[in-house]
Amino acid sequence: MFVLNEGPILHADLDAFYASVEQRDDPALRGRPVIVGAGVVLAASYEAKARGVRTAMGGRQARRLCPDAIVVQPRMAAYSAASKAVFEVFRDTTPLVEGISIDEAFLDVGGLRKIAGPPRQIAATLRAEVARRVGLPITVGVARTKFLAKVASGVAKPDGLLVVPHDAELAFLHPLPVERLWGVGVVTSGKLRALGITTVGEVAAFDVRELVSMLGAGSGRHLHALAHNRDPRRVRVGQRRRSMGAQRALGSRRRSLAELDEFTAGLADRLGRRLRAADRACRTVTLRLRFADFTRATRSHTVPKPTNGTEVVLATARGLLAAAWPMIADRGITLIGLSLSNFDDDAIQLELPFDDGPDRAALDSTLDSLRGRFGSAAITRAALLRHTPQDEMPILPD
Repeated sequence: MFVLNEGPILHADLDAFYASVEQRDDPALRGRPVIVGAGVVLAASYEAKARGVRTAMGGRQARRLCPDAIVVQPRMAAYSAASKAVFEVFRDTTPLVEGISIDEAFLDVGGLRKIAGPPRQIAATLRAEVARRVGLPITVGVARTKFLAKVASGVAKPDGLLVVPHDAELAFLHPLPVERLWGVGVVTSGKLRALGITTVGEVAAFDVRELVSMLGAGSGRHLHALAHNRDPRRVRVGQRRRSMGAQRALGSRRRSLAELDEFTAGLADRLGRRLRAADRACRTVTLRLRFADFTRATRSHTVPKPTNGTEVVLATARGLLAAAWPMIADRGITLIGLSLSNFDDDAIQLELPFDDGPDRAALDSTLDSLRGRFGSAAITRAALLRHTPQDEMPILPD
């Protein structure tokens, strides 16, 4: 019996997505360094990345590194349209599509060999179709596990295709730097490199008990499994997100508590609307902070009952903000965000209107209706009028 030496999982990842859309739509930008976003870099073309520009970098630093870069304002509607078109190509390729973000997804093509060919051929066809129908470059990694497919696409960027055959998995994986392992960020990377562990193969050579003693039970076992390419997760269709969030970059100047309260209210409005549109309810609200020294902190609180009400989310967030204010005042802040989690997708228990307060559910419904019909900027809080509105980032369905 012939056994195919190619894995069934594709990881498809658009290259420098926002910047690629700008270069697609304006031929004058092609082949030139492009930065999307002025205050904070939202995306950079590979020409700009070659000069050291990175996503989330401050605009001033980016322009110092690449003074000849062309800076363009983000066009979120264009990116959303491009993402939807690419996902149509994904779903035309296979019904087994798991979206990870608006510009990447896992696809399972294991059952398509008789009608569409081996995974390598399907991946090549997918890349060609995205280029033809959407006009964007996309990189695809093909492997037996989701983890290795994602690593392969990362190695193959930009605009590449890389297949990792079964009999060469560890030979491909082990020479790579430890940062290629999911879960190895700056902190874990520093710990491993301080111990002289620089490659995935060196992680694999450790006894799992030694990794657990160095990194903790969860992280140690996780990294040991990935270093041996043990990843049993399947491509899951229709998976709902486990959290939803929104954030606002604040620049480098000092911010008052009143200003931060106003930004928090805007974020709560946005997230409350998303909750209700998705017919979901959350219990945990998390405040996310990035300080002037680029360190981060989170503070969270879980409410007694699931809610989709904006005022409940906002009141909880305000409590977290007030508690964090002394730390913010001392260290400065460059980004504030909120995220909602601990979802309860069962029906929300309605409460009898024993108090004489306003009907918050009716208010939320009315505001959602107005924004849905006339746009998200049609109605807003008076306190937010003095602030420049930020475009909402395109997202996958909640």
